[in-house]
Amino acid sequence: MNEYNLSHREFGDQRIIRVRDVMMDAYAMVEGVTTVADAIVIAKQRQVKALIVNKRNADDEYGIVLMNDIAKQVLAQDRSPKRTNIYEIMTKPALSVSASMDVRYCARLFERFGISRAPVIEDGKVLGMVSYNNIVLNGMLHD
Repeated sequence: MNEYNLSHREFGDQRIIRVRDVMMDAYAMVEGVTTVADAIVIAKQRQVKALIVNKRNADDEYGIVLMNDIAKQVLAQDRSPKRTNIYEIMTKPALSVSASMDVRYCARLFERFGISRAPVIEDGKVLGMVSYNNIVLNGMLHD
């Protein structure tokens, strides 16, 4: 079976669209000790709306920081972005999804946990990011 058949397996009348089919390969990874100011620069350079926070060691988990986390926890709280570290505002562990997950289940997971994007992880490595936007724009009318 080729990769196309694995990724686009027919299910009754409906073709299954996988997270790998709609995710964005572009992502940015930062360390927890990165300042919010530096993280903003990285996010602008990489044109991403969320940053994945790297594991400290093999037994650790990835974290995530969204731009709205920065707005709510730094800007709105009048904290200095130069003196606030990412680890102070990140969500950890980050809820992640598998590249082989059906996008319908991914959307249900997002709804259930109140999130809008997640890292795509396979074999312990980050492959990219997926969001509601990716699912709707790249998956709902997928041919």
